[in-house]
Amino acid sequence: MSIKTKVLAAAATLSIAGGLSAAATLPAGASTTQCGSACVQIFSKMYGPGFVESVFQGIAAAGQPTIVHRASDSDPTGDFINPLGHPAHVSDFYAKGMVSAAVNAHYGPEPAVQVEYAPYGQATGLCAAVATIAYQNEGLSLQPCSTPGTTVFIIDFADAPAAKPYFPIVNASTTDFTHPFTMTIDGNPAHKPFPQITLQHMHDNPADVPDNQLWNTGFGPAN
Repeated sequence: MSIKTKVLAAAATLSIAGGLSAAATLPAGASTTQCGSACVQIFSKMYGPGFVESVFQGIAAAGQPTIVHRASDSDPTGDFINPLGHPAHVSDFYAKGMVSAAVNAHYGPEPAVQVEYAPYGQATGLCAAVATIAYQNEGLSLQPCSTPGTTVFIIDFADAPAAKPYFPIVNASTTDFTHPFTMTIDGNPAHKPFPQITLQHMHDNPADVPDNQLWNTGFGPAN
């Protein structure tokens, strides 16, 4: 399958799902019931949907790290929503001034998203992001969703392995398009307390991106 065909097929899946790619089934209690099906959970291929992107200590403040933590229906730290409420592409964010012309030229037709921290379904205006233009080993944290570039993430189906449903997630402030800065997890969240998600250069793309740089998403339970 060509890269263009993969992107178009993935975009169709994105539209049907109404957000990111909901190819996986999350366990019961993957988000709080107050957030329910509006919530989007992001999880690593290495550790599965039982561990999701979460806000350290649940504090809604700029600079608060985002980590991988056990999913829970009573712990709101993993409650994130898509603030747009509908699918988007890199080109849409470019039209809004949220990504650079260089990023749009390279990734324009690929799906892109912001994920806003919304404990118990209440929007905070803070999105998972990085604080500055992407660099090696930069940690993810909450930042104002209005911040261009650093708050937008690209669903990089072009570098996804043929055996879906996992894919790299590239920060839209990347300046390296050969080995772009992608979400990475180091440390098993079942054994290492609060491992922060970082950005690292994508390895072995496009044929063999490692599992700790592959992700998927799902939605919370119906209300």
